[in-house]
Amino acid sequence: MIVKLLSGDKPRSAVLTAVLMVILICLAGAPFIFDGVRPLDTAARICIFILLVASYDLLLGYGGIVSFAHTMFFGLGAYGVALASTHMGRGFDALLAGSLAGALAAVVLALLIGLFSLRVRAIFFAMITLAVASAVAVLVSQFSGITGGEDGLTYNIPRVLTSANRMGEFLGTRITGKTLNYYLVFFASLILFLLLLRIVNSPFGRVLQAIRENDFRAEAIGYRVVWYRTAATCLSAAAAALAGSLFAIWLRYVGPDTTLSFEIMLDILLMVVIGGMGTMYGAVIGAALFILAQTYLQNLMGSASEATVGLPLIPDLLNPDRWLMWLGILFILSVYFFPSGIVGRLRQRRAS
Repeated sequence: MIVKLLSGDKPRSAVLTAVLMVILICLAGAPFIFDGVRPLDTAARICIFILLVASYDLLLGYGGIVSFAHTMFFGLGAYGVALASTHMGRGFDALLAGSLAGALAAVVLALLIGLFSLRVRAIFFAMITLAVASAVAVLVSQFSGITGGEDGLTYNIPRVLTSANRMGEFLGTRITGKTLNYYLVFFASLILFLLLLRIVNSPFGRVLQAIRENDFRAEAIGYRVVWYRTAATCLSAAAAALAGSLFAIWLRYVGPDTTLSFEIMLDILLMVVIGGMGTMYGAVIGAALFILAQTYLQNLMGSASEATVGLPLIPDLLNPDRWLMWLGILFILSVYFFPSGIVGRLRQRRAS
């Protein structure tokens, strides 16, 4: 049953299986395992970014397509929910309509980009996607009457999904609408992740991998390379837009910096590389490690700096303001010791 649920793509490593199980248990039980608002927010972000990174890995890891427009699709889904909630009110119909409209807009834009750009070489396609994503970000910032501009949009979601909806206690934990909101994010991300896992292990996914390895040979044996790459771009865009919709439902705020920033695109690339390209499980590992480091590394460094206050130089090196430097060092070390990503390295150890 579990193997079918995973589309036959088993972790193929005891260590990887254990790590994935720990992540799944922690995410599934986050409202009951961890106290406070921050851990729950971190868990929700991990769920959303697992889906976002997995959708990008469908492009980069399985299709060999380098795109810098993924945050644009993410932003379309987020703004779809924000605009629908602003104009239609705080109902579930607004959330559904906004999510579908955002996903549809992302698919249409991805289709246009794919049909007109995927015939060129990879580097030129990457530059085209970067230009389109930059143009969309500028338009969103300038059309302040619609999108809120640089200030973004704040909106209401159904009351049943907010902290105002108090539902009593379970296992010693107070259950509110925020808990329901979290499980909406968790289960939607899980279902969409399993769907992406099914896609990459289908005949369509196998053809994508063949095109990644040698597109000339794939075309020579009869596969329409541009069609497959365009279809992969559209599927990836739809999944990214739905991740953006979940992010908007969770955060109740959408702005250019939170959804369309190029920094988010770089974060996605780092997560893919850390976890391992060409494996959906790499998205789980990469997103979990990166979000945890991004959230808690500064606090850990502050504690370490205080603990080593009597030593020379070390407290200055561990100053919390230098957390980005250490995050960069950790990334360099991960690439050096895990060139095929953490998942790839664990599977290689299993094979040897």
